[in-house]
Amino acid sequence: MVQSMPNRSEINVEETWNLKDLFATDEDFTSALTVIEKEVQAFVSRFKGSIDTPTTVVEALKTFTSIYEKIVPAGTYASLSLSTDQTNTDAQMKANKFGSLSAKIGSELSFLNSSLVELPDETIQEAIALSPSFQHYLEKLLQKKKYQLHPEVEKTLAAYSASFSAPYKLYDTTKMLDISFDNFEVNGETYPLSYVSFENDWEAESDPAIRRAAFDSFSAKLKEYQHTTAKTYDMHLQMEKTTADIRGYETIFDYLLFNQEVDRSLYNRQIDLITKELAPHMRKYAKLLQQVHGLDKMTFADLKISLDPTYEPKISVEESKKYIDDALSVMGEEYIEMVDRAYKERWIDFAQNKGKSTGAFCSSPYGNHPYILISWSSRMNEVFVLAHELGHAGHFYYANKEQNLFNARPSLYFIEAPSTMNEMLVANHLLENSNDPKFKRWVISSIVARTYYHNFVTHLLEAAYQRKVYDRVDQGLNVNAQILNEFKRSVLEEFWGDAVEITDGAELTWMRQPHYYMGLYPYTYSAGLTISTQVSKRILAEGQTAVDEWTNVLKAGGTKSPVELAKMAGVDITTDEPLRDTIAYIGSLIDELITLTDEINQN
Repeated sequence: MVQSMPNRSEINVEETWNLKDLFATDEDFTSALTVIEKEVQAFVSRFKGSIDTPTTVVEALKTFTSIYEKIVPAGTYASLSLSTDQTNTDAQMKANKFGSLSAKIGSELSFLNSSLVELPDETIQEAIALSPSFQHYLEKLLQKKKYQLHPEVEKTLAAYSASFSAPYKLYDTTKMLDISFDNFEVNGETYPLSYVSFENDWEAESDPAIRRAAFDSFSAKLKEYQHTTAKTYDMHLQMEKTTADIRGYETIFDYLLFNQEVDRSLYNRQIDLITKELAPHMRKYAKLLQQVHGLDKMTFADLKISLDPTYEPKISVEESKKYIDDALSVMGEEYIEMVDRAYKERWIDFAQNKGKSTGAFCSSPYGNHPYILISWSSRMNEVFVLAHELGHAGHFYYANKEQNLFNARPSLYFIEAPSTMNEMLVANHLLENSNDPKFKRWVISSIVARTYYHNFVTHLLEAAYQRKVYDRVDQGLNVNAQILNEFKRSVLEEFWGDAVEITDGAELTWMRQPHYYMGLYPYTYSAGLTISTQVSKRILAEGQTAVDEWTNVLKAGGTKSPVELAKMAGVDITTDEPLRDTIAYIGSLIDELITLTDEINQN
């Protein structure tokens, strides 16, 4: 039975991450903000109105980099402090304090880019020749030149940056603090309910009566907040639309895809091909779940159940390390050393507690080691989740060492490739080391239900829904709860067809994801997994050569476009072939599950 969540203060410190590696005390954090503010003032005094030669361009960028290398750990400290306990008023105040300062210094520093784009291209090229490490930053800035506004307008917009992020903060506050789920009851037994317990436990509960009751209770509570959440989201959308318009982008899609360095065709391909060609395979998988569990019907509330709930290995945090070390050993000694340090030096927050952010994420502040948030519930499938986040950690562990602050982060389109690569490596390792049909079925079903369902179904259907939303906003229209519910339901019904009943409450799943406040992010999960599926096949077939090429991709950071990074790894994403091959691979995994199930039943 799921227990009520403890408070953060009741958690064993060994289950928490060590933010003292960023700042030993809150006082040190506050002092750092003072130092940053003074350095910004000195920067403005020295460079405003004085950036007019290649030499001063380079000097300004070096000083600017130095300032941002101090801003990054401060922002990370404030953000991570809040993410583990959003009920903590001190953490709320730290986050607010940094947010206000960030907006202020962003406004004060906005003159830099405005000054740079006004310089002749020849001056910029000479500056690049003087300091090639700034080439990527300056070339991207030149590409943005036609979308740059008057310096005073840029300064004003930067000053409002904290206000522009307010919709997401409001969404998160509503989700994590205001929504309090009631216990639910089944056959006289009472069960506790929260975001974390629903997503970590009740969605995968093997008893259909409990699982469906949890879904109904969870959805009923979400429904009470749908109008506030929809209004919050609409505020965010309208700000994005206004920004796209005043900067001169043709559409909101062009604005949101610009920094991803991909065109609309790559974005549309992921959504169109997957919704059309993956759907038949996933409907077959849904029917297999229904058959194995003996369900009278397959509903949306049943899609997260395990194919074999009696075979769900439990695993401790300590045991997870051996699985991950063994699976990722192919990546080499330096990579495994990073993994070992993550466990030993408390880079990972494993605890389950009230007020903690849901899901899992990795934060990789430049100049510091990565941090990973996860709510560990001892299910074996969380090895895949942790491996995924360690994929992000390993990516930026390499990129941050090899590149400067402004070259380290790649396009959002590519960001999920290293993380999903680790999931594939874990799966390959587990399959190679067992001939037991039940274990093989568990591993393959984990790949299908966790890795591919999560990235190719959950997030991709978010993207299909999101595209409908942005199409509407691009026409100058607003959205409300009714419209968002209709969009979400239509996407789900189109994908699942008659294989799954889209029950009441399924349309509210748009309320659960923070990704909608991060631009065109959801579709990138499938884009990244397409690349990592192809590269993992190369690693299995070619060994060290493919590993070395992949490591070089990780080290390249953001110095190349997604197309170039994929090409470095031997994948051509300008064609349909990698995606179609990945969809076919998913289909083959589902067919293998059906075969293994028949074999197990016969025995």
